[in-house]
Amino acid sequence: MKKGLITLAVFVLILGLLAGCGGATKEGEGNAETGGNAGAEQGAKPDFKVGMVTDAGTIDDKSFNQGTWEGVKKAAEELGIDSKYLKPAGTTEAEYMKEIGNLYDAGFKLVVTPGFKFETAIFKAQDKHTDAKFVLIDGAPHAADSAEAVVKDNTVSIFFAEHESGFLAGVATAVHLKEGEAGFIGGMEIPPVQKFNWGFQQGLKYANENLGTNVTIKKENVVYQGSFDNLAAGQQLAAQMYDRGVKVIFAAAGGVGVGAINEAKTRAEGGNEVWIVGVDVDQYADGIYKDDKSIILTSAMKKIDVAAYDMVIAESKGEFPGGQTLIFDAKNDGVGLPAENPNLSEDAVSKAAEAFEKLKSGEITVAAEQGDLIK
Repeated sequence: MKKGLITLAVFVLILGLLAGCGGATKEGEGNAETGGNAGAEQGAKPDFKVGMVTDAGTIDDKSFNQGTWEGVKKAAEELGIDSKYLKPAGTTEAEYMKEIGNLYDAGFKLVVTPGFKFETAIFKAQDKHTDAKFVLIDGAPHAADSAEAVVKDNTVSIFFAEHESGFLAGVATAVHLKEGEAGFIGGMEIPPVQKFNWGFQQGLKYANENLGTNVTIKKENVVYQGSFDNLAAGQQLAAQMYDRGVKVIFAAAGGVGVGAINEAKTRAEGGNEVWIVGVDVDQYADGIYKDDKSIILTSAMKKIDVAAYDMVIAESKGEFPGGQTLIFDAKNDGVGLPAENPNLSEDAVSKAAEAFEKLKSGEITVAAEQGDLIK
């Protein structure tokens, strides 16, 4: 009897020690379940989950979907909250609404959507799910029969100054090449893609007039393919331009741009000097064709990942900027070139940096429309 009581006492003591150890680990170490970072103070997990619905293309499209998801995922990991993305069966309003609803029903009350195709879906979703929050990147919510933007208090609309990013890429490209022909391949002919094109042309023109370069772009070498997922078409368009003597192509076209990158890599492997200017994110790694050599000269970046990340963090702090339309531009470091550009000459990097500072100060203003740029 005495032996049994001793055994029971030891057992209870062990249980108490285990419970104490378990509590110390959960509070102090900040494991995956509790977060344990600045965004989730004292191990308290924020009471929301963040989801994303993809646009046309895939989550690893090296462009818009990927950039958005990387920002969402980074914020979620730091905060220790759940994140998830859903890919619709198509790109209609009904298909977008279905996946938004699926996320909402699963408890994802912050939903991030990339691209103008979500405009009418978010217009409806912000009224249907009033206790949820929505982030619409590169678009403004509006009714199907109206162009008037309606950004409710549970929605934030985000735009970028693509023309400024394109301008910087144009300056860097011209200074690096000194002379030659450039080309542009766009996806759909929509404002964000057009602004990349117009800014790029202004950057070339600025360098030609102020920095002693002679890089031109002909009308026949400016093409909008009409989609963001036709790799074969992108490769064919790039081949045609390179055959016409183009040295560098600015590809702002999602998957179509990936096709152009593939064509450039094939030619570089054959000993030809051809270049691609990447878009949205730093695409240097996507252009690697041998060892660490890449055909990406530089990339005209719009910091989509930063925008998505910032909105998730803002929600975690109770500072979600609902009802607002935000512009990410040079002044707030929302656009620019990659921090590292291994293929650019030092002079090109320097001149692009100078141009960036002039954009920030307002000394240079880049037009967000075409004007008379193509000669």
